[in-house]
Order: sequence, then structure tokens, then C-alpha cells
Amino acid sequence: MAKRIIPPNPLQALLLVSGFVALLFAIEAVDTALGHTLDLHGIWPREIDEWDGILWAPLLHAGWDHVTANAVPFLVLGLLTTAGGTGQFLGVTAIIWLFSGVGTFLIGQPGVHLGASGVVFGFLTFVLVRGLFVRSLPQILIAVVVFGVYGSVLWGVLPNQTGVSWEGHLCGAVGGVVAAWLVGRSLKQATRRPVLPG
Repeated sequence: MAKRIIPPNPLQALLLVSGFVALLFAIEAVDTALGHTLDLHGIWPREIDEWDGILWAPLLHAGWDHVTANAVPFLVLGLLTTAGGTGQFLGVTAIIWLFSGVGTFLIGQPGVHLGASGVVFGFLTFVLVRGLFVRSLPQILIAVVVFGVYGSVLWGVLPNQTGVSWEGHLCGAVGGVVAAWLVGRSLKQATRRPVLPG
């Protein structure tokens, strides 16, 4: 299953990822109605009392332009991430979410950090390196296409833009690589287990 390029249940995968994107827009609508007070629940680096921002930051955005900019790559890359099944997708997303959040909390510049772009960067690096870890030529070919489309955004992991949480991008990207490595490792362990028919 780890070497697939199409989810085992495409409709379920589409509903899961598009449902999450719809949730982002719904939360932004509530945030707008509340005068953007929800944005205060993002990540405040090294503020111990605000650690729970790690959990909420990817759900919050600084406005409609922000959430819209994240929605399309989240949908595209999220769907590609579901190739191993929805269970694997949820596990990969959790790893990326935590890497992006904890990393930003530890190394982020002062100010509130929010947005799903850290998760998007994690999906991107996961899709780019997954084929190498699971030794799947079709996934490597998909990665080449994805790099051609989205590769330039990888510059977003560098501190070259003011007002952008490059730390979230960087840590999310690292999380994507770690998640891909774990998927490859679990596949290797599964193939080593002997099959003993009874």
C-alpha cells in the first residue's frame, strides 16, 4: 500500500482532504465574525502559557487571502499524501503538524505564528522524498512533476521574507521528510516479516 500513487479509496480521500480545507474556511469565517480574535491562539514562541497554539495554529489564518493561498496546495498535496491510505495520511499529518508547531514554538521569531503553510510544506517534502524511502518508481516520477510545479516554494524555508513564518515552513518540511522516512521504515519492517501459512 505504501508504494501506491492512487489512494485505495479515492472518494474517501477526497472527502477527507476537501473536508479539512472546508473546515479552514469555516474557521476563518468565524474568526472574521469575531474580529480576528481567534488569531491570538496561534503559536507564541517560547511563551510557555501559550503552548497550546501548537495545536491550533494550522487552523487559523490572517485573513481570506491567507487561507485561500494555503487551500489549493493543501488540497493538491494533501490528496497526493493520501496515496498510502487515509490512516497513513492522518499519521503523516500529525507528525508534520507537531514538527511544524513545536519547531516554531522553539525557534520562531517574536509574534504570533499561524496558518496551514507549515503543514503544506510538510506535505510537499513528504511527496518529494517518499518515493526514495519506499523505493517506488511511480512515486519518484510523481515527485519530479510536483517539484516542477511547487519546487520554487521551497525557498520559503529560508528567512528571506519579512512577515512570513519561515520557521513554520522549515520545521514542517523537516517533519515531512521524517514522516516519509518512517513510512519507508515501516514498509521495510513489514517485508522482513515471514509469511507462515497454516
